[in-house]
Amino acid sequence: MTSPGAPRTARVQRETSESSIDLSLNLDGSGVSDIETSVPFYDHLLTAFAKHSLTDLSVRARGDIEIDVHHTVEDVGIVLGQAIREALGDKRGISRYGDALVPLDEALAQAVVDISGRPYLVHSGEPAGFEFHLIGGHFTGSMVQHVFEAISLNAGLTVHVTVLGGRDPHHIAEAEFKAFARAFRQAKSLDALVSGIPSTKGAL
Repeated sequence: MTSPGAPRTARVQRETSESSIDLSLNLDGSGVSDIETSVPFYDHLLTAFAKHSLTDLSVRARGDIEIDVHHTVEDVGIVLGQAIREALGDKRGISRYGDALVPLDEALAQAVVDISGRPYLVHSGEPAGFEFHLIGGHFTGSMVQHVFEAISLNAGLTVHVTVLGGRDPHHIAEAEFKAFARAFRQAKSLDALVSGIPSTKGAL
Protein backbone atom coordinates (compact mmCIF):
# COMPACT_ATOMS: atom_id res chain seq x y z
CA MET A 1 0.00 0.00 0.00
CA THR A 2 1.28 3.46 -0.91
CA SER A 3 1.39 6.02 1.89
CA PRO A 4 -0.10 9.43 1.06
CA GLY A 5 2.63 11.74 -0.16
CA ALA A 6 5.19 8.92 -0.39
CA PRO A 7 7.68 9.33 -3.24
CA ARG A 8 6.72 7.29 -6.28
CA THR A 9 10.18 6.03 -7.10
CA ALA A 10 11.75 2.71 -8.02
CA ARG A 11 15.07 1.18 -8.91
CA VAL A 12 15.31 -2.12 -10.79
CA GLN A 13 18.44 -4.02 -11.77
CA ARG A 14 18.47 -6.94 -14.18
CA GLU A 15 21.41 -9.11 -15.16
CA THR A 16 21.31 -11.83 -17.83
CA SER A 17 23.78 -13.38 -20.23
CA GLU A 18 22.47 -10.93 -22.85
CA SER A 19 22.27 -7.63 -20.98
CA SER A 20 22.98 -5.74 -17.77
CA ILE A 21 20.55 -3.00 -16.75
CA ASP A 22 20.34 -0.55 -13.87
CA LEU A 23 17.27 1.71 -14.07
CA SER A 24 15.77 4.18 -11.64
CA LEU A 25 12.82 6.53 -12.00
CA ASN A 26 10.71 9.08 -10.21
CA LEU A 27 7.13 9.38 -11.45
CA ASP A 28 6.80 12.80 -9.80
CA GLY A 29 9.87 14.30 -11.41
CA SER A 30 10.37 17.05 -13.98
CA GLY A 31 11.52 14.99 -16.95
CA VAL A 32 15.25 14.93 -16.20
CA SER A 33 17.01 11.99 -17.82
CA ASP A 34 20.44 10.37 -17.89
CA ILE A 35 20.32 7.50 -20.35
CA GLU A 36 23.01 5.26 -21.84
CA THR A 37 21.77 2.05 -23.43
CA SER A 38 24.52 1.75 -26.07
CA VAL A 39 21.73 2.07 -28.68
CA PRO A 40 21.73 5.77 -29.68
CA PHE A 41 18.27 6.05 -31.22
CA TYR A 42 16.76 4.20 -28.24
CA ASP A 43 18.46 6.72 -25.94
CA HIS A 44 16.74 9.42 -28.00
CA LEU A 45 13.31 7.79 -27.62
CA LEU A 46 13.69 7.18 -23.88
CA THR A 47 14.85 10.76 -23.37
CA ALA A 48 11.69 11.94 -25.15
CA PHE A 49 9.59 9.63 -22.96
CA ALA A 50 11.12 11.05 -19.77
CA LYS A 51 10.79 14.67 -20.88
CA HIS A 52 7.18 14.47 -22.02
CA SER A 53 5.90 12.21 -19.23
CA LEU A 54 7.61 14.32 -16.53
CA THR A 55 9.34 11.21 -15.28
CA ASP A 56 12.91 11.48 -14.02
CA LEU A 57 14.70 8.52 -15.58
CA SER A 58 18.20 7.09 -15.27
CA VAL A 59 19.25 4.09 -17.36
CA ARG A 60 22.57 2.31 -17.65
CA ALA A 61 22.42 -0.67 -19.98
CA ARG A 62 24.99 -2.83 -21.70
CA GLY A 63 24.16 -5.75 -23.94
CA ASP A 64 25.24 -7.94 -26.82
CA ILE A 65 24.63 -5.30 -29.48
CA GLU A 66 27.36 -6.89 -31.59
CA ILE A 67 24.72 -9.56 -32.27
CA ASP A 68 21.70 -7.25 -32.49
CA VAL A 69 20.16 -4.42 -30.48
CA HIS A 70 17.08 -6.58 -29.85
CA HIS A 71 18.08 -8.03 -26.46
CA THR A 72 19.17 -4.72 -24.98
CA VAL A 73 16.14 -2.80 -26.25
CA GLU A 74 13.66 -5.43 -25.07
CA ASP A 75 15.29 -5.89 -21.67
CA VAL A 76 15.29 -2.15 -20.96
CA GLY A 77 11.57 -2.12 -21.86
CA ILE A 78 10.96 -4.97 -19.43
CA VAL A 79 12.83 -3.21 -16.61
CA LEU A 80 11.14 0.13 -17.32
CA GLY A 81 7.76 -1.57 -17.06
CA GLN A 82 8.72 -3.27 -13.79
CA ALA A 83 9.91 0.03 -12.34
CA ILE A 84 6.71 1.81 -13.36
CA ARG A 85 4.61 -0.89 -11.69
CA GLU A 86 6.67 -0.70 -8.50
CA ALA A 87 6.62 3.11 -8.36
CA LEU A 88 2.85 3.29 -8.88
CA GLY A 89 2.26 1.25 -5.72
CA ASP A 90 -1.45 0.60 -5.11
CA LYS A 91 -2.34 3.44 -7.54
CA ARG A 92 -4.29 5.35 -4.92
CA GLY A 93 -5.34 8.82 -6.08
CA ILE A 94 -4.21 8.55 -9.70
CA SER A 95 -6.17 9.83 -12.68
CA ARG A 96 -5.80 6.35 -14.22
CA TYR A 97 -6.61 7.30 -17.84
CA GLY A 98 -4.63 9.37 -20.33
CA ASP A 99 -5.05 10.28 -23.99
CA ALA A 100 -2.68 12.23 -26.26
CA LEU A 101 -2.43 13.15 -29.91
CA VAL A 102 1.08 14.23 -30.92
CA PRO A 103 2.42 15.50 -34.26
CA LEU A 104 6.02 15.51 -35.40
CA ASP A 105 6.16 17.31 -38.71
CA GLU A 106 4.30 15.02 -41.15
CA ALA A 107 3.84 12.22 -38.57
CA LEU A 108 0.86 12.02 -36.22
CA ALA A 109 0.38 9.48 -33.44
CA GLN A 110 -2.24 8.90 -30.78
CA ALA A 111 -1.82 7.01 -27.52
CA VAL A 112 -4.38 6.07 -24.90
CA VAL A 113 -3.26 4.65 -21.55
CA ASP A 114 -5.22 2.95 -18.79
CA ILE A 115 -3.29 2.07 -15.64
CA SER A 116 -5.59 -0.89 -15.28
CA GLY A 117 -3.41 -3.64 -13.88
CA ARG A 118 -4.38 -5.61 -17.01
CA PRO A 119 -1.56 -5.67 -19.57
CA TYR A 120 -2.82 -5.23 -23.12
CA LEU A 121 -1.41 -3.53 -26.20
CA VAL A 122 -3.19 -2.52 -29.39
CA HIS A 123 -0.69 -1.09 -31.87
CA SER A 124 -1.59 -0.13 -35.41
CA GLY A 125 -1.11 2.24 -38.33
CA GLU A 126 2.61 2.09 -39.01
CA PRO A 127 3.16 2.20 -42.79
CA ALA A 128 4.12 -0.92 -44.71
CA GLY A 129 7.84 -1.59 -44.47
CA PHE A 130 8.32 0.49 -41.32
CA GLU A 131 9.18 -2.63 -39.33
CA PHE A 132 12.16 -3.33 -41.62
CA HIS A 133 13.63 0.17 -41.66
CA LEU A 134 16.91 0.74 -39.82
CA ILE A 135 16.48 4.07 -38.07
CA GLY A 136 19.89 5.63 -37.58
CA GLY A 137 21.34 2.53 -39.20
CA HIS A 138 20.86 0.37 -36.11
CA PHE A 139 17.33 0.52 -34.64
CA THR A 140 14.83 -1.65 -36.52
CA GLY A 141 11.34 -0.18 -36.81
CA SER A 142 9.83 -3.41 -35.48
CA MET A 143 11.39 -2.66 -32.09
CA VAL A 144 8.93 0.18 -31.46
CA GLN A 145 6.01 -2.21 -30.99
CA HIS A 146 8.26 -4.60 -29.10
CA VAL A 147 9.15 -1.91 -26.55
CA PHE A 148 5.49 -1.00 -26.02
CA GLU A 149 4.71 -4.71 -25.52
CA ALA A 150 7.46 -5.04 -22.90
CA ILE A 151 6.40 -1.91 -21.01
CA SER A 152 2.67 -2.71 -21.10
CA LEU A 153 3.12 -6.31 -19.98
CA ASN A 154 5.48 -5.53 -17.11
CA ALA A 155 3.81 -2.33 -15.90
CA GLY A 156 0.26 -3.71 -16.09
CA LEU A 157 -0.94 -1.06 -18.53
CA THR A 158 -3.60 -1.14 -21.21
CA VAL A 159 -2.10 0.83 -24.10
CA HIS A 160 -3.49 1.75 -27.51
CA VAL A 161 -1.01 3.37 -29.92
CA THR A 162 -2.17 4.39 -33.38
CA VAL A 163 -0.14 6.00 -36.14
CA LEU A 164 -2.51 8.29 -38.02
CA GLY A 165 0.02 9.53 -40.56
CA GLY A 166 3.68 9.78 -41.37
CA ARG A 167 6.42 9.18 -43.92
CA ASP A 168 9.77 9.48 -42.14
CA PRO A 169 10.47 6.46 -39.87
CA HIS A 170 12.36 8.61 -37.34
CA HIS A 171 9.41 10.99 -37.04
CA ILE A 172 6.89 8.16 -36.78
CA ALA A 173 8.76 6.36 -33.98
CA GLU A 174 9.38 9.56 -32.05
CA ALA A 175 5.76 10.70 -32.38
CA GLU A 176 4.63 7.32 -31.00
CA PHE A 177 6.91 7.59 -27.96
CA LYS A 178 5.93 11.19 -27.29
CA ALA A 179 2.23 10.37 -27.56
CA PHE A 180 2.68 7.45 -25.16
CA ALA A 181 4.61 9.71 -22.79
CA ARG A 182 1.94 12.42 -22.77
CA ALA A 183 -0.85 9.90 -22.25
CA PHE A 184 1.08 8.20 -19.44
CA ARG A 185 1.73 11.61 -17.86
CA GLN A 186 -2.02 12.18 -17.58
CA ALA A 187 -2.77 8.67 -16.37
CA LYS A 188 -0.15 8.58 -13.58
CA SER A 189 -0.90 12.10 -12.36
CA LEU A 190 -2.41 12.49 -8.91
CA ASP A 191 -5.95 13.87 -8.97
CA ALA A 192 -7.13 15.76 -5.88
CA LEU A 193 -10.72 14.78 -6.69
CA VAL A 194 -9.95 11.05 -6.62
CA SER A 195 -10.49 9.42 -3.26
CA GLY A 196 -8.78 6.06 -2.95
CA ILE A 197 -8.26 3.73 -5.89
CA PRO A 198 -10.11 4.73 -9.10
CA SER A 199 -11.87 1.43 -9.70
CA THR A 200 -15.24 0.02 -8.65
CA LYS A 201 -13.37 -3.17 -7.76
CA GLY A 202 -11.27 -1.31 -5.20
CA ALA A 203 -8.02 -2.49 -6.77
CA LEU A 204 -6.02 -1.96 -9.94
